[in-house]
Amino acid sequence: MVLIFGGAYQGKVEFALEKFNLSEKDVFDCTDSGDIDYTCKVINNLDQRILGWVREETEARDEFAKNIEALRDKIIIVNDISQGVVPMEKELRAWREMVGRAMLYLSKEADEVYRVFCGIGQQIK
Repeated sequence: MVLIFGGAYQGKVEFALEKFNLSEKDVFDCTDSGDIDYTCKVINNLDQRILGWVREETEARDEFAKNIEALRDKIIIVNDISQGVVPMEKELRAWREMVGRAMLYLSKEADEVYRVFCGIGQQIK
């Protein structure tokens, strides 16, 4: 598994496609509802699906643990929403915390971890 994280609009998908020689057809974009398509090589915007799990009162780590074997050969892209002002809305604070817990779990399971800033990927694991 490869985990790629960084701020919004920092070039994470472009970095992944170039680094791993993939195309747009290899990318699944998550929404806040619906199942993740584990047949795609790249799972993008995982933070959006985590927002759905917050609303469903489901812990993201538990969902990942149930599907860990399906994630082993994937490239997972997450917007890092831990920076900046803490939201006032309870749901958005819960989302921020759950994304953090999910990134902790995924980074431990990942073979490689990259942080992307301004389109530049820095390998941190």
